[in-house]
Amino acid sequence: MDLKEIQNLIKFVANSGVAEVKLEMDDVKITIRTTLEGNVTEATYVQQLPVQNALPQAVVPQQIAPVAAAPAETPAAENANYITIKSPMIGTFYRKPAPDKPMFVEVGKAIGKGDVLCVIEAMKLFNEIESEISGKIVKILVDDMSPVEFDQPLFLVDPS
Repeated sequence: MDLKEIQNLIKFVANSGVAEVKLEMDDVKITIRTTLEGNVTEATYVQQLPVQNALPQAVVPQQIAPVAAAPAETPAAENANYITIKSPMIGTFYRKPAPDKPMFVEVGKAIGKGDVLCVIEAMKLFNEIESEISGKIVKILVDDMSPVEFDQPLFLVDPS
């Protein structure tokens, strides 16, 4: 089961109004729990069950990992002096309050504490996400109308 299928399953469960769903397949076990009063997904657990030939699979990632790690270090070093604003919930990310309205923020815009940065729709509720810091938007990390996960980075802000 790939990540896209898991995300679709989470959306389906969130929209269905079911409190809990458990799914067990050959190599994956998934539990999704939602609270009905706050309409927020409470916990999602994905557990990869052990596979019989674990040794050959363990060798391949070790050979690939050093090659993949080198390029990832450069962006992390560049972003070290920026603050990341993350999603407080699972839902759909919107950069504007309505289709005919302007974007809440653009790259280069100065923001203050309490300014609305975006809206995240979860279970037909639109939640305004406000800035907890002052600074300047350096990068918007999510496309408009895209699904976001809990704790997913949304914006990079230069606090200086």
